[in-house]
Amino acid sequence: MEKELTCIVCPLGCAIKVVFEKGNITEISGHTCRRGEVYARRELTRPLRMVTCAVPVRGGKLAMGSLKTAKEVPKEKIFEVVRAMRAARPQAPVKVGDVILKNVAGTGVDVISTKAVPALG
Repeated sequence: MEKELTCIVCPLGCAIKVVFEKGNITEISGHTCRRGEVYARRELTRPLRMVTCAVPVRGGKLAMGSLKTAKEVPKEKIFEVVRAMRAARPQAPVKVGDVILKNVAGTGVDVISTKAVPALG
């Protein structure tokens, strides 16, 4: 069986072809660097993604702040992670890197702030 992927690791967007038999990868081609091979292997065995979200900030000079997962989370958990992130309502002041949610959706990954939001007054 064959699967074609477009690598998302860098701007080159290599067209990678993966051949597998009986659930085992037998060949990976089309990548121009080692990172492409690693990406293709991981994408077919355990895909991971970073997740970002904008949320309201209570008592802030800015109405909205932005969040992201501190590390990649399993692809199958994305919707659960987004629901938890959208429910978050951090209290100002918020600094870049503040942990807003710990162990989001049981992934072992924290959600952190990516935007500073000072408090009113």
